Amino acid sequence: DEVGAPGIVVGVSVDGKEVWSEGLGYADVENRVPCKPETVMRIASISKSLTMVALAKLWEAGKLDLDMPVQHYVPEFPEKEYEGEKVSVTTRLLISHLSGIRHYEKDMKKVKEEKAYKALKMIKGTVESDQEKEFKEKGGKCSEKNDFVKAKIEQDTDAKGRNLKPGKKKNDFEQGELYLKEKFENSIESLRLFKNDPLFFKPGSQFLYSTFGYTLLAAIVERASGYKYLDYMQKIFHDLDMLTTLQEENEPVIYNRARFYVYNKKRRLVNTPYVDNSYKWAGGGFLSTVGDLLKFGNAMLYGYQVGLFKNSHENLLPGYLKPETMVMIWTPVPNTEMSWDKEGKYAMAWGVVEKKQTYGSCRKQRHYASHTGGAVGASSVLLVLPEELDAEPINNKVPPRGIVVSIICNMQSVGLNSTALKIALEFDKD
Repeated sequence: DEVGAPGIVVGVSVDGKEVWSEGLGYADVENRVPCKPETVMRIASISKSLTMVALAKLWEAGKLDLDMPVQHYVPEFPEKEYEGEKVSVTTRLLISHLSGIRHYEKDMKKVKEEKAYKALKMIKGTVESDQEKEFKEKGGKCSEKNDFVKAKIEQDTDAKGRNLKPGKKKNDFEQGELYLKEKFENSIESLRLFKNDPLFFKPGSQFLYSTFGYTLLAAIVERASGYKYLDYMQKIFHDLDMLTTLQEENEPVIYNRARFYVYNKKRRLVNTPYVDNSYKWAGGGFLSTVGDLLKFGNAMLYGYQVGLFKNSHENLLPGYLKPETMVMIWTPVPNTEMSWDKEGKYAMAWGVVEKKQTYGSCRKQRHYASHTGGAVGASSVLLVLPEELDAEPINNKVPPRGIVVSIICNMQSVGLNSTALKIALEFDKD
């Protein structure tokens, strides 16, 4: 009701068991087809978390070095320079969006202005920090801050000329590449969209969310595994029992597939234009159901926790990924941002909020991992809230312990993470 989404599906599992899945509204408005738990929708950027499993499997098998320059696997991707200096793009940097490879916005100046504006807002909004004190003591010679101020002035002047609010950038849904209709045969072919573009930042220095970075990761998966990316992913989906998860293609008949919607300028509901997501399957091109996403979340949670239970349960099966791999994946990475929850950081294809409590009987931040998704006519979230196992003995318990919430809807630009977290905390009370 709040966001005007035609249809939404929610799923919740507690300790590995699905306890609630329900569709609300319509999967297809024209034909009055209601949403149901089996409804298949675009999961958008949750696809990145799926791709991470492929990368982690190859890393565990010793077939992929996360810190090797990407050209070792994909020589088709040219070596890069930043400000005249040769720089190295690695798989690890790509995973956490630290590579400097662009997203849909091609104008480097706009991206840098936006980042400078955000940084300035953060500086303004926080209590005077040690850095700022030092800055004042030095008589304001800190070049980085001066750069922010300069960029802000330039941006405000530029914005006035273009009748834009300062800091207002085109959102992803105004970018042409989101609406590509061209079919790409494989990941290597998709690289031509961006491989010759300059890096926006020196790799490792700054965070710039990039779906194209994941297109390059798909090519790395192909070379390291010896399989086509989609074939390798289908094997993973089979192992994880995710039988309704598949790449989005127009031609196949996919039972229970929803239609996708947006509001036009007159605020009328309209069908979204046709798009071909073959250029970005790894970063945003899969379809799934809430049930499959719950299975995926629980497989990750099991792998994360199984090491803690080994002593009390010798007969436990191993996780799909090893505990140390899952700890690495869910460890926040420095220099990153989690745009859907400012309390967190980006880790490895997941956003992670760490456990934190500063004062007794006051606000308590729970540890959780999540990824949101926004595609043409669709929004999604998958959130995993692990049980706090240090609070009580685990002798009579088996993993996974915690709440997993998945929500998918057929309307773009709907923020679902805070809703998913509220739902998770509600179920956690029991």
